[in-house]
Amino acid sequence: MKTPLFIRLSMAVIAATLLVQCSSTPKTRIEKNPQMFANLSAADRQIVSSGHIREGMGRDAVFLAWGRPDSVSIGTNRGRESEVWNYEGQRPIRSMSTSMGFGYGGFGYGGWGPYGYGGLGGYPMMGTGTSVTYMPYNAGEVGFVAGRVVNWKATKR
Repeated sequence: MKTPLFIRLSMAVIAATLLVQCSSTPKTRIEKNPQMFANLSAADRQIVSSGHIREGMGRDAVFLAWGRPDSVSIGTNRGRESEVWNYEGQRPIRSMSTSMGFGYGGFGYGGWGPYGYGGLGGYPMMGTGTSVTYMPYNAGEVGFVAGRVVNWKATKR
C-alpha cells in the first residue's frame, strides 16, 4: 500500500522543522537575542560569537555561546550559592548485527496448498548489516557562583 503524497510531504515538513529547531548555534542564538548580545562587553561579544566561554562571564553570555543546558544542578560552594550547567552530547556507536529467521509461504515441501506445495513451508533467511546506537556523554559543564562563571570544562572535539 502506498502512502499518500500529502502524508509524505507533511512528514517531511515536520522532520525539517524539528531539524531546524535542533540546530541551534551561537549565531542563531545571537540573532534571536540581540539585546542580550548587545549588553555584553566587546571582548565577551567576540568570545561568544566564536562559541567559547571564559571565567567571569555571566549566564547570558554562556547561553549565547553554548546554548540551553541539558540539566542544571544547584548547591553551595564555600558557603555561597552555586549552580552547574551540564551539556550532553551523543556519540554514534556502530555495530554489526546478524539475524536469522524463516519465511512463510512459497513452495515449501509438505505444505497444504494445491498440488501438495505452497502454504506453510518456508525457507531459512539470514541477514547482516550495521546498526547505529547513539550514546550520551558529558560534553561540557559550567560552574557559576553569584551568576558568574567560576569554572568550566568541555570535551575535546
